[in-house]
Amino acid sequence: MKLVVLGLTLSSSWGNGHATTYRALLDAFAARGHDILFLERDMPWYAEQRDLVDPTYCRLAFYRDTAELRRWSRAISAADAVIVGSYVPDGIQVGRYVQDVAEGVTAFYDIDTPVTLARLERDDCSYLSADLVAGYDVYLSFTGGPMLRQIELRYGSPATRALYCSVDPDAYPVLDLPKRWDLTYLGTYSPDRQPMLERLLVEPARQRPDLRFAVAGPQYPPDIAWPANVERIDHLPPAEHAAFYNSSRYTLNVTRADMVAAGWSPSVRLFEAAATATPIISDVWPGIGTLLEPDREIILAEHGDRVLRILDQDRREIGRAARERVLHSHSAVHRAAELERHLAEAARPVRAVPHILPDDSEKTTDAKRTMA
Repeated sequence: MKLVVLGLTLSSSWGNGHATTYRALLDAFAARGHDILFLERDMPWYAEQRDLVDPTYCRLAFYRDTAELRRWSRAISAADAVIVGSYVPDGIQVGRYVQDVAEGVTAFYDIDTPVTLARLERDDCSYLSADLVAGYDVYLSFTGGPMLRQIELRYGSPATRALYCSVDPDAYPVLDLPKRWDLTYLGTYSPDRQPMLERLLVEPARQRPDLRFAVAGPQYPPDIAWPANVERIDHLPPAEHAAFYNSSRYTLNVTRADMVAAGWSPSVRLFEAAATATPIISDVWPGIGTLLEPDREIILAEHGDRVLRILDQDRREIGRAARERVLHSHSAVHRAAELERHLAEAARPVRAVPHILPDDSEKTTDAKRTMA
C-alpha cells in the first residue's frame, strides 16, 4: 500500500505527543511491507527542536505553506490512502485539498478527539470543519467508546474507528537501573492537567519531604512553586524516556479534562510507561479499565492520600502485569494491523450508514481503488 500522511510533526517530539505516536505506528506499518511518505509543515518551533531528520521507515518531506503542498499532488493522487492528522496547520485547507485530489481512501487521524469535537461545537477549530468530517472516508480516533458513534451521528462520518496510541516495546525496554525517584510524571504543561498533577504529585511531595519526585516536560510556567524534593526536567528526548521510567519506583498518568470527560482516551505516555514495567498511578476516567485492569495492571487514585499509601508499598507486580498487557494488546504492531484493516475496509465501495449522511456530503466511492 502507498500511504501519504500529513501530520503535525514527525521530526520533533518537542512539546507534543504526535511525533512519538506517528513514529511507532508508521515504523510498524512499514514493517508490514507498505510505502510511506510523511509530509510535515515546516514550522519554526519544531525546526529548531528536531530530533529525527532521516527516518528509516518512511520518506519525510517538508512544505512551507498550502501552496507549496501542491508539489506533492501526484503522490497524494496516486496513494492508496492519505491520512490528515489533527492540529495540522491550515488543516481545513489541507483537508479540502486532499479530498479534492486523492483518488484513494482519505482518512482523518484525530490524536485530540475530545478537544476537536469541543472546538467544532464552538466553530473555532482551525484544522477541521464539520463538512470535512463527512468528506473523509474514515475518521480514526484516539478516543474510543460512545464518542465514535456520536461522530457518525452528529457529523455524518461514513465510518469512525478507534485507533489508540501505542508503543514500540523495543524502544521502551525494562532496564536494570537504580531508582532515583519515588514518583515521576512526564508530560507537557497543560492548564487543565495541572490541578490533578498538584493533587496527585505536588501535594504528596509537600507532605513527604523524605521522598523524591520528578516532573519532566516543557512549557511549565516559571511561577509554579515546586517543592524542594521535586526535580524539574524541562525537556526529555524520547531516547531518554525509557531510562526515566526505569529510574522511577512509580510513575503518574494525568489526563486532560476534555479527555477525562469523554473517557476511553489513553495517552501515549500510559503505554510507554507500562512497556517499561514501571507501576503506574493514574487519575480516573471512564474506559480506563478496558485498557489496563485496575489493581492488577494499573493503580487508580483520586486523592494524594491514596498516592502516599501506595508509595509506602512495593507493587512491582503491577508494572510487570501492565507490560504483559501492552505486549499483547497495545504495541505498535497491533495498531499497524488495525490501521491496515481500517483503511482496507474504507476502500470498499459500499458504505454501511448512508442514512445518517447529509444529502450533499455523501461521497461516492466507485472510483476508490481496492487495496491489496
